[in-house]
Amino acid sequence: MLLTRASEYALLSLDIILKSNSPVGAEQLAKELNIPKSFLAKILQNLAKSDILVSHRGAQGGYSLKKEAKDITLYDIIYSAEGKKPTVFNCISYSDTCPNGTIGTCAISPFLAKFQYKIDLYLQNLTLEELFNA
Repeated sequence: MLLTRASEYALLSLDIILKSNSPVGAEQLAKELNIPKSFLAKILQNLAKSDILVSHRGAQGGYSLKKEAKDITLYDIIYSAEGKKPTVFNCISYSDTCPNGTIGTCAISPFLAKFQYKIDLYLQNLTLEELFNA
């Protein structure tokens, strides 16, 4: 599950916003990225609710970064875009979605939990600035 279209669109939009000197509107982003505007607008609103973006109203309105790129992690972006923790497997130990209902007794559960922990650390330490070399 780690990256869905929502995460992909969020990252692509943030790249454009990061490189812009003025706020960028949802319509402009949707056109430039060839993304449905209604879907992108929801993603941008989620990023704004998570204090990653700030929304500017008016004719010259749009979105800009609320924080510096060095202070925005990929974990935060994915969490905001997806509306839940970024996970690689749906059956990790802190999830209630184990398809077999065997959390705690599953032979690979300890490995999956460690793997998820390492991915979480990586995403929490990789910033927007590092990703796009801003």
